Amino acid sequence: MELVLADTLLGLAQSPEPCALLRAVCGGDGAAPLSVERVETLRFLLQWLEAGGAGGEALRRAAWEVALGRCWPLLRGGGGADDPERRRLVRAACGALRLCARLCGAQLALQEPALLERAVDAALALVRAGGREAGEEVAAALVAGRLLPALSSNRTALGRVWAGLLPGRGEGGAAAQRVSRTLLALTALADLLFPGLDGDGGREGPALDARLYGGFWRVVQEGLTDGDGLCRKRARYLLKRAVEVSDQLRTDCTCPPDNGDEPSLFWWSVEKNDKLLQFWENYILIMETLEGNQIHVIKPVLPKLNSLYEYALSEKGCWLFHPSWHMCIYKRMFESENKTLTREGVAQFLEIYETKRLPNSPGFSEFIIGPLMDALSESSLYGRSPGQLIGACPPLGVKLQKFLSIYLTLLPEEERSSFLLKFIQKMTSRHWCAVPILFLSMALACIPSCKALGTEGLHALRDVLQCTMITHQILLRGAAQCFLLQTAMHLTDVEKVSLPEISSFLMSLRPEESLSRGTILWMELCDWLYTHDRCFRKSINCHAEHQERSSLSVYVHTLVEDYLKAPASKRENCCMPDWFEAKLVATMILLAADVEEMKNKQSNAERVELKSFLHPLLDVLLKLGTNAYIPTLKTDKSLQLLLKLLQTCLLKQSSPQDDVVLSFLSNSVMTAAESILDFVLRRLTTSELNTVSDLDRCNLYLALLSELVNLCSNAGWKKGPSIWNFISSLINASIQNLQETGNEQLGEQIQKVVSMASLTVVCEIFDQKPELQLKSLHAVETLKGFISSVQLNQVLKKPSKIEEKNRYYFLCYSLFEESTSSQGWGKIVASYVHDQWVCLHFILNKYDKFIPLSNDETLELSLLAVQRPIRTLQSALEALTLLPSDQVLPVFHCMKVLVPKLLGSSESLCIDAFDLAWKVISSLSNTQLIFWSNLKAFVQFVFDTEVLAVAASSKGQAYSKIKEIILKLVEMSTARTGVFNTVLSYCCQSWLFPTSDDTGALENPFSNAGNYSELITEACVFGMVFRRDQRLIQDVHAFVENLGDECAANVVTESTNRDDHYVRVCAVKFLCWLDGSNTLHKMFMEDLVIKLLDKDELVSKSRTRYYVNSLQHRIKNRLWQTLLVIFPKLDQNFLTGTLDKIFQAGFGNNQASIKYLIEWIIILILHRYPQCLEKFWNCFCYGEEKLKTSICTFLSVLSHFDIILENTSEKKPILKKALLVVLQWCFNHNFSVRLYALVALKKIWGMCKALCVEEFEALTPVIESSLHQVENMHGAGNARKNWQRIQDHFFFATFHPLKDYSLETIFYTLPRLSELVEDEWIPLCKFTRYTDISLPAAFHWLQSRTELLNLKPSDWSQQDMGSDLVEMDNQTEWTDVQKKIIPWKNSSPDLDLELVFQDRAAKLGKSNSRLIVVASLIDKPTNLGGLCRTSEIFGASALVVGSLHYINDKQFQHLSVSAEQWLPLVEVGGKSILAAYLKGSNTLMQKLQNPNHQKNQSSAGA
Repeated sequence: MELVLADTLLGLAQSPEPCALLRAVCGGDGAAPLSVERVETLRFLLQWLEAGGAGGEALRRAAWEVALGRCWPLLRGGGGADDPERRRLVRAACGALRLCARLCGAQLALQEPALLERAVDAALALVRAGGREAGEEVAAALVAGRLLPALSSNRTALGRVWAGLLPGRGEGGAAAQRVSRTLLALTALADLLFPGLDGDGGREGPALDARLYGGFWRVVQEGLTDGDGLCRKRARYLLKRAVEVSDQLRTDCTCPPDNGDEPSLFWWSVEKNDKLLQFWENYILIMETLEGNQIHVIKPVLPKLNSLYEYALSEKGCWLFHPSWHMCIYKRMFESENKTLTREGVAQFLEIYETKRLPNSPGFSEFIIGPLMDALSESSLYGRSPGQLIGACPPLGVKLQKFLSIYLTLLPEEERSSFLLKFIQKMTSRHWCAVPILFLSMALACIPSCKALGTEGLHALRDVLQCTMITHQILLRGAAQCFLLQTAMHLTDVEKVSLPEISSFLMSLRPEESLSRGTILWMELCDWLYTHDRCFRKSINCHAEHQERSSLSVYVHTLVEDYLKAPASKRENCCMPDWFEAKLVATMILLAADVEEMKNKQSNAERVELKSFLHPLLDVLLKLGTNAYIPTLKTDKSLQLLLKLLQTCLLKQSSPQDDVVLSFLSNSVMTAAESILDFVLRRLTTSELNTVSDLDRCNLYLALLSELVNLCSNAGWKKGPSIWNFISSLINASIQNLQETGNEQLGEQIQKVVSMASLTVVCEIFDQKPELQLKSLHAVETLKGFISSVQLNQVLKKPSKIEEKNRYYFLCYSLFEESTSSQGWGKIVASYVHDQWVCLHFILNKYDKFIPLSNDETLELSLLAVQRPIRTLQSALEALTLLPSDQVLPVFHCMKVLVPKLLGSSESLCIDAFDLAWKVISSLSNTQLIFWSNLKAFVQFVFDTEVLAVAASSKGQAYSKIKEIILKLVEMSTARTGVFNTVLSYCCQSWLFPTSDDTGALENPFSNAGNYSELITEACVFGMVFRRDQRLIQDVHAFVENLGDECAANVVTESTNRDDHYVRVCAVKFLCWLDGSNTLHKMFMEDLVIKLLDKDELVSKSRTRYYVNSLQHRIKNRLWQTLLVIFPKLDQNFLTGTLDKIFQAGFGNNQASIKYLIEWIIILILHRYPQCLEKFWNCFCYGEEKLKTSICTFLSVLSHFDIILENTSEKKPILKKALLVVLQWCFNHNFSVRLYALVALKKIWGMCKALCVEEFEALTPVIESSLHQVENMHGAGNARKNWQRIQDHFFFATFHPLKDYSLETIFYTLPRLSELVEDEWIPLCKFTRYTDISLPAAFHWLQSRTELLNLKPSDWSQQDMGSDLVEMDNQTEWTDVQKKIIPWKNSSPDLDLELVFQDRAAKLGKSNSRLIVVASLIDKPTNLGGLCRTSEIFGASALVVGSLHYINDKQFQHLSVSAEQWLPLVEVGGKSILAAYLKGSNTLMQKLQNPNHQKNQSSAGA
């Protein structure tokens, strides 16, 4: 279509009036927009007119009218970016415009300035447009790259284009104007932007000097850090052009700074031309190198970044170059896809402040809060360095602490507050992971004390605590809370904050994770409050009349009084008050009390303040039992405060008798205990609790009841109120309420729920305080009879009619469920059924021994639930289907009592119980708090000693089901750390230390260990290969734990022992308790050894070649560690039978860590039973092809022959045999085998000399000369080095098989020295921390010897990779490694160096060409270094350089990588000398290569 139309137009073009033809193609004078076909036709026509040389003023004006009137509107018009027709139209219009511009010329444009102005504005509008769609991008690129340069050939237009492209000051850089389009336009205009170049405008005067405009440099900096690689390339191009122009012009120039105090963005000085040129060349080199992601390429260039700071700082410590240039480099590093490069960039920036002490700049603060903190949010940056021990602070954490401290010190005092506030607010502006927040918080806590944070800063810290860390791991979250509280204490300006603001901030800290009374953190807080008591800003509510009292005491006293105020009219039922206020008041009362105690520490003064704090509360509590008209709101708040006081006051680490504040509080509460109990009894039993909202009050009263019982127990039952009378009354009234039937109104149903909950708490109290049952015997019997006869799983019918005022409370009660009254009632019924099972467990547990084995047996007791256990267990299964997961715990407890009794008679029912219980456990994958308690209960009833014994005796379905559950638990533990720990800990304790409840009818619970030995077998080799992010979390956990009591989170947070290492620690401790003289123990150990050896063989067969630190390697290492622990307990007969398998393992294993363990076991066996030596000698009789290099294992054993023969009286025959065996291996063709044989020979020959054996005199000269030759071999080859290395190796030089036998050596020292991955190192502290099972008192093999413990891993490792293993001194096989060797330093002086080069080239498989590379005209060390390496790789015979001094340059050496030591270098200086050199080498002229392709290159022969 287009071609046909074009031919037609060409025919018509013969007309003498091309202007008329143009107008005809454009549609005449009509204003309708042109179609795509017309615009393309117009472009063809214009192209033909230009090629034909048509001209004239009329044609130029017609072309101009077409361009401005018809083409421009097309570009400015809208259209879909994805529309292909729109893109086609834009492309054709731009082509037509370009042709119009050529036809019109610049003279016409000068005559029409208004038209030119409109054209420039339209083009700039398109360039600056914010659209990102494809069509708009194409149009903008065409305009920026082609049209604007064409328009800018006019000086007036150039000025307008320049002003429109650059952002003004304060516009936030060029990001809003699409920096990529701007850079495209500037790159196209580059010839017009700098003076002294070809495009300076000729007669029209000097061109623009872009170097003098700050807006230009801001665009360049934006481009250098842009995410688009092409954009960065254009920015570097502009920077290079500016530097090149400055170097050529050699004139001073300065870009005016935005701020008078800051350095210029760009300047040039004739006096410092070389220094400036060096700075910018290094800068551009770094930016270009950062375009790659390979760290090994980038790392050699990073030292130049330090040199940039040396150039950028004056002698007075002021900035010579604007620091924003350095920030561009760091931004590029931070945004790299290579996290290693990001880590290097962050570390380099943090270190620079410690080493350089840089002057302050506003840009630095913005950079830290912006790009740096964005980079610090990456968790992977906080990993340990390769040689760092587990539990140490990662390098980035240490550097971050130092950096923040130094930076805040250097920052002007007036800027610190603003910087810190923005820093903390940044921690709330995004989702942060736990690890970065922890180390940022720790860095903030390490800042030296200063007055920097006010009220807004406290609010920012509170936001971090409440928002950012809500989903973090408990221990890490607790540690971060501790650090943030320390931050607040160190950095808060106490004169700007009030005590109410402080107390509000403290409520963001969780007492169960960080701020708990009695911790070091609590005492630090008390000391801080005491020290600054008079400095806090006075709050509005502060009373001025208490000048003699401390500010804290006055505030707390006012706080208590305001808290207990309640309107007298509010007596009707209402929702319970929020617990926040009670928690706040209780915490501040105890803080003030401890501060008072701190003041009175030196004296025995009365605790006046605490007494005054408690007086308003006690006044209310004493009236509870007698005054029925106290507002409900007031009673709720007073009891809430009392409960929080009692819960918060408890110390984690000291006894109550040592706590003066707790004693005073307890004594005070005891005075009101009887009044409280009377009030609680009335509320719980007289139908006063009759609405849904009252259930929260019921929970409050019952929780307070438990605390009061504990108080009375500690004080003595006779000193307090009559608890048993209260309990008896509560039992009788509750049972009476529960026995009432017929009324289904809401109030009566709620009362039944309250009564059942009351009985539940009573049963729990009886379990904890059995002595109370004796005092309340009649009530207890009534309780037992009622519970045993109650209908299990009985649900309360939902009231048919609910009063309007209760509908809201249903919604409140089902806050986390769907907001319907049915859901709320379902939760109430579930709680009711849960309480039934709690009470039933109390009965079953009490009468455990009386439960019959089936329903057929008769029982003297008239307790229905106990008499019919099968029906009770069936009800338990039904309850599991009814109750939600968070309510099934008491059902599991009941099943623990019932299943052992019924497994023999009702196996299928018990299997159903196992299946249903497992279904509940496996469904709790995301409920952290519920899962662990339920798992523990599940394990206790499935792995009960009696259950295991009964199942094993019958070997029926139950036995198979339990084995299946074991496998499922092991599988679950791979995804959820800590599951196996729970199972193994319970089983090991119940098998080793059974209680009276565990034994039952079982004679010896340890028999279960043999029946379920796979549990211990799996535990001995348990452990996963964790992902990097999982290892990071474990490392940070270990770091926090290593902080000890200094971090309150370690004291407050319950230790869960969920580390995978604790599984093996538990198994090892279990094995340490076994006694070889015990028949059961002996059988178990022998069975375990056989299973472990079979597992080793199975792993070997599954994969014959496995890489170091793979899962196969780790499993084999773990099982051999276990065998080493069991070995001393095994007898001779068993060891003799398994010795062949151990020897076979020595032949088959090829990892150094495993071989050391096998060698150690063989040495210990031979030491203990020397008669096994005959079997050992047979290991040397196999053929050489089968042995390969695995014979090194047995030669290593001989290197400890003195230990083996330590208890042998007749040593001479054995030594003779050993000497004959070793000597034959000293002549083996394999270098590694010869080394090991020589080590063994040296040891055995030393023993022979010590015994003065005459039979060996004939061998003396040969052996002595051989050993002497080895010790004094000449040369610097690998043979001599390896001989020295193997002798210094820890296994031969320091390790003692008997003295070093300890848990620490087996599980920590040996894995570390054999360079096993750190995940496999189990430090001794983990054995001591794990207290579920202690080590036997007679066990003394714990610690390694200091000599071995202090060793570092050696550079020698056993080479066991097969018969084709290369010898260490055979250089031919190492051609894939670039070795940094200087060959002529130790060679003889008359050696022909060229022959050495040729020999090496031949060995490396390179062609020995006669190519000579001439590079004498190249003077840059970096170029010469790269060329030198390339020439050496391709086998050039020589490299000609201008001067040999280049080889000493660091830049040259970085890139040559020692190639100059293998390649002859010829120095030819100057062109005349080079010409003579080339003329003297006429025979090689055809092979000459001159790589000098500079812009102004010259002839080599000139």
